[in-house]
Amino acid sequence: MGVNRFFLKSGAVSYMNLLVVLGPTASGKTHLAVQAARQFNGEVISADSRQVYRGLDIGSGKDLVEYGTTPYHLIDVVDPGYEFSLFDFAHAFSQTFSEICGRNHLPILAGGTGLYLDAILRGYDLVAVGENLALRKELEPFTSDALRERLQTLRPGQHNTSDLNDRSRLVRAIEVAEGEQRADARPLAMPQLIPQVFGLKWPRELLRQRITKRLRERLDHGLVEEVEKLHASGVSWQTLDYYGLEYRLVAQYLQGQINRNDLFQKLNSAIHQFAKRQETWFRRMERQGIAIHWLNGEDDPVAELLATCQDVEK
Repeated sequence: MGVNRFFLKSGAVSYMNLLVVLGPTASGKTHLAVQAARQFNGEVISADSRQVYRGLDIGSGKDLVEYGTTPYHLIDVVDPGYEFSLFDFAHAFSQTFSEICGRNHLPILAGGTGLYLDAILRGYDLVAVGENLALRKELEPFTSDALRERLQTLRPGQHNTSDLNDRSRLVRAIEVAEGEQRADARPLAMPQLIPQVFGLKWPRELLRQRITKRLRERLDHGLVEEVEKLHASGVSWQTLDYYGLEYRLVAQYLQGQINRNDLFQKLNSAIHQFAKRQETWFRRMERQGIAIHWLNGEDDPVAELLATCQDVEK
């Protein structure tokens, strides 16, 4: 795979074939990634577990207007209800990465789903595992605690702890873990990556203000109507609950379980907590060897990134 860009820092030169932009929700990742793409003849690959779904637009923060003519990928690729797995993401990333490099463009992976980012940057061994109906039937009488114990036995270093809190995810995680242990299981072949990773950071109070402001804007610009339309088109309340945050709480509001004021307060609090979990995940990635060059969102992160990276053709 061609390496057609380089990264400069403190006079050292190291080549790269992937630029990564990560950060918590509302930190400005899309804007930064798009500006980098315009400067370096790049294409953006979304690393967001909900933006893959058609119709989940406002709640997932697709911000498609922000892209303009900049090419983007892994947004609007499946319909709601499809179980888009980590393997699906890694496989789609691998194909998209190769296609972008084949055009002699720079792939720019941007998003906040820590599991997706970690899987790519640390090269998880991922195996395609289909449904195992016999196993699912075997697991039906198990309590959630028993399922968690079985999963943790299979995967002592479980990557995605959210799988431990939802029964359907627990069952699927066990199904995947057991499938990966088959003698004939072959991990997905991933391209050789030479990444440079940039992260956006904000003072906690300023990030809180940005999250709250954006939530008000989304509610004013049709978030409730989006969820209502999704349900009317056949997306079940259970599926909306699975997508979490905005979709879970707006679904509760539409079912009369909470009022409008509770919707805002609960959702605002939930997104703040989500941002903290994202930051915790990024710190964990650093501890496990991923070098992240942090950019201060208060300053001019676009200028700093552009000053740090230079096109080899210049």
